[in-house]
Amino acid sequence: MRTTAFHLVTRKETPQDAEIVSHQLMIRAGLIRKLGAGLYTWSPLGMRVLQKVENIIREEMNAAGALEMLMPAVQPKELWEETGRIADFGGQLLAIQDRAERDYFFGPTHEEVITDFVRNEINSYKQLPINFYQIQTKFRDEIRPRFGVMRSREFIMKDAYSFHLDTESLEQTYQVMKQAYSNIIKRIGLDFRCVLADSGAIGGSGSQEFHVIADSGEDAIMYSDQGEYAANLEKCEAVSLIDNRNTAEQDVKKVHTPEVKTIEAVSDFLKVESTQTIKTLLVAGVDGPVALVVRGDHNLNEVKANNLACVASPLRMLNDDEIKQVAGCDAGSIGVKDLNCHIVVDRTVANMNDFVCGANETDYHLTGMNWDRDAVYQAVEDIRDAQVGDPSPDGVGVLKVARGIEVGHIFQLGSKYSKAMNAVVLNEQGKSQAMEMGCYGMGVTRMVAAAIEQNHDDKGIIWPANIAPFGVAILPMNYQKSERVKRAADDLYEALQAQGIEVILDDRKVRPGFMMSDFELLGVPHQVIIGDRSLDENNIEYRSRINMASEKISRDTIESFLMEKIQA
Repeated sequence: MRTTAFHLVTRKETPQDAEIVSHQLMIRAGLIRKLGAGLYTWSPLGMRVLQKVENIIREEMNAAGALEMLMPAVQPKELWEETGRIADFGGQLLAIQDRAERDYFFGPTHEEVITDFVRNEINSYKQLPINFYQIQTKFRDEIRPRFGVMRSREFIMKDAYSFHLDTESLEQTYQVMKQAYSNIIKRIGLDFRCVLADSGAIGGSGSQEFHVIADSGEDAIMYSDQGEYAANLEKCEAVSLIDNRNTAEQDVKKVHTPEVKTIEAVSDFLKVESTQTIKTLLVAGVDGPVALVVRGDHNLNEVKANNLACVASPLRMLNDDEIKQVAGCDAGSIGVKDLNCHIVVDRTVANMNDFVCGANETDYHLTGMNWDRDAVYQAVEDIRDAQVGDPSPDGVGVLKVARGIEVGHIFQLGSKYSKAMNAVVLNEQGKSQAMEMGCYGMGVTRMVAAAIEQNHDDKGIIWPANIAPFGVAILPMNYQKSERVKRAADDLYEALQAQGIEVILDDRKVRPGFMMSDFELLGVPHQVIIGDRSLDENNIEYRSRINMASEKISRDTIESFLMEKIQA
């Protein structure tokens, strides 16, 4: 490809609304252009990268035995009413009507559509297991789209759905897909972790996420510093930090704590460590208010709390008036003594003794509190955020944290959708049985942004070789003026093309500095610079985009040299 025959428009300025590196560099390099909030046009340059990601995904999905298909992006509302999932997605659903005023959604995901397809196509256990996938545009009406294609409203996703007679078959395909996802990300060339995750609005009994490790990642990934355990913070198990509850040594004492509202303020006022305090949070429950209790230096994990059977979903903290009605005090003085509601304590809290808590009287706290003697809880649950330094839940090492960008999520859905939509088959006994389902999503457009977040420097993008828009860039100095530079550049261009190398030759009338800066920004892995001075020495200059180190290579061996570099 010659630049004069290609659409290549770069920008020096960083857009004001571009908050993260990938957004900034994708705009500056001309990969994408903003159309509206969360809506982006992909340029020919961006499409080359996007299609390479798609091709790797497609090859690995096919190798895993999945069958490609394509479903409508626009989905009848009635399908979503069958599963009762409209409330789960809420405002993210883009509702539309046709000319007959029939209601539709622009699909954010396709569980309902594929289940409808399968219930009309599959009727016998002999047709199972089967796994369908598509690569298609999705739309989720984000309240605040940001970070470019990392969190856009319209995006491209690979979604797959498997159907099984039993959970054993589902587990087998789930593991196959887990391996396929690992293969995809490894082939793209990214550092990643597969972590335990919450199933969220998709549902199901278990799920795992695939995170590309990057400082800009929105998710906190907790992992063992010695073992294999890894989980998203919202899912990471938090073990008790106290092995056994010690015998009470103190008597309960009520202390006046005027205007002392926070754990930090309580600790300072009473001259105690925050680890000796507890905080009580009142939330709406299924059968009345619920008190959730964590140690003073810990944070409530709202996802874990929302998943408790006794807590109303979605999770809602009680307001000031409701708190006064339940506890008789303001929010800063809530405690567990004589608290008339269902009390759930974290594992660490259950083993605490002689602790400090609110007195359920505004501006008062209690010291020397002990369970069973002074207060009683109804349940012990894992309801806090795990922290760096906590013991790993698998018993190997301690937890550390990294930032991750979620690029894939796999689910064991079970029969949630098949039962709701009556997707059944006849089993070996001739009886009707709801199918077991798996669901496997991967963000295609997001993968491109994640690759940039992990691979860049202050000059621009550093593409992993397998998804780079071009493998080699030929940068001739004074191409329009020097005949021998032109001839050398054209000869190398044609030779590389004949070898099947994706090469771009910059034949624009631009200054050498501008040309070099452009291709540092664009991140083509291998760059060759041809000028009169180097040709005088029968050499061509080579630079790797990874380290920008310059080498002089003989004109006679440059072709074989590049082939070795590309195939390495």
